[in-house]
Amino acid sequence: MSQEIEIEFKNLLKEEEYEALVSALAFSTEDRFTQTNYYFETDQFDLRDKLAALRIRKKGDTWTATLKEPHVDGLLETHDTLTEEEAYQWMNEAPVTAPNIENQLAALGIPFSNLSFKGALTTERMEKEYKDTLVVLDRSHYNNVTDYELELEAKEANHGKEIFEQLLQQHNIPSRDTPNKIQRFFQSLL
Repeated sequence: MSQEIEIEFKNLLKEEEYEALVSALAFSTEDRFTQTNYYFETDQFDLRDKLAALRIRKKGDTWTATLKEPHVDGLLETHDTLTEEEAYQWMNEAPVTAPNIENQLAALGIPFSNLSFKGALTTERMEKEYKDTLVVLDRSHYNNVTDYELELEAKEANHGKEIFEQLLQQHNIPSRDTPNKIQRFFQSLL
């Protein structure tokens, strides 16, 4: 099964903080790309109630369905690769099978057939290796909202937290409560 544990730290940014980090960390045009997340949920918000989230991400020519669930070390991500045609079937309320995700949903007691497409979020992303972590700067657009976010992905939680807190301190950025993208997306629908 295609699964991984994701250890990441996040902080919402003001636009000027985002621009300052782009400059200070010397991101180049090679570090930039765009990706779109297509979000799915049941009408009863069963995934949210289980603290889980489901998306299909289009990155380049690749379409990947990912179910995120809480895990003691971060988030458990379960993946299935889709074709473009299959991804569009999902968005047209006729999802084709995704065996890894289907199995995980069954374990959560959520029927695969109850999923429906809820909308999309497009992110302009920059990534850079930094002190044995990956620093990510995102500008995301969804439902007439644009927001800015710093993410730091790490192999080990303590090291990641230390580097993340150093970054915030060095750039005088206050720590902010930062719901994940799917939470911000669904909140914008209310």
